[in-house]
Amino acid sequence: MDSSTEEKIYEAARKIFVLKGMEGARMQEIADEAGMNKALLHYYFRSKENLFKAVFKDIFSKFFTRVKGTLLSEITAKEKLGIFIDNYIDLIAANPYVPQFIINEINRDPKVLKSLMFESGIEPQKILGMFLHEVESANGTKLDPRHIVVSLLGMLIFPFAGRPLLQMIYFNDDVEAYNQFLNERKTIVKNMILKFIEA
Repeated sequence: MDSSTEEKIYEAARKIFVLKGMEGARMQEIADEAGMNKALLHYYFRSKENLFKAVFKDIFSKFFTRVKGTLLSEITAKEKLGIFIDNYIDLIAANPYVPQFIINEINRDPKVLKSLMFESGIEPQKILGMFLHEVESANGTKLDPRHIVVSLLGMLIFPFAGRPLLQMIYFNDDVEAYNQFLNERKTIVKNMILKFIEA
C-alpha cells in the first residue's frame, strides 16, 4: 500500500472512529469518507478490528515517539515533565480528536490501550517510579505517585475532551480565545504539578 493511500484510509478511519467509536463504525462509511472501494480496505486490513488497531497504534505511536526519548533520558523528572506537557499539548492541539478517541477505548477495552503503550516502548511503572523519586527527593515523603500521574493526565486531557462545552460556556464559543487558553495550559499545568510534587 502506498503512503498516500494509507494516509487517506487512516484519516477517514480516524474521523469515523472518533464520531462513532469502534463498535458503531462501518467499513463502508470509512471507504466512502476515504473516497475508495470498501474492497480495498478489506484487502489491506481484512477487518474493521485490524484497521482500528492500525489507526489506534498510529495515533499512539506518533505521540510516544515524541516523548519516549525524553522519558527514558537522564534529565531530571521536572525537566521531563515540562517537555512531556509541551509535546502533549502541541500534539493534541494538532489532533483534537485523539483525547476522545483514547477515552472511548479506555472504556471499551483498556487492554488494547495497555498493550499499545508497551508496544510503543512506554512502561507506566517506570514513569511512576520517576515521579516517586522526584517526590522523595523534594520532600522525603511517600506520596503515592499515582496521584501525580492521574492529576497530570486529567489536567491535560479534559480541556481537549471537554472543549465543545468549555469553549461555549467560558469563552463565548471564541475559537481563538480557547486556543490561546490551551497554549497557556503548558505553563499552568507545569506549575501546578511541580507544586504538587514539592508540597
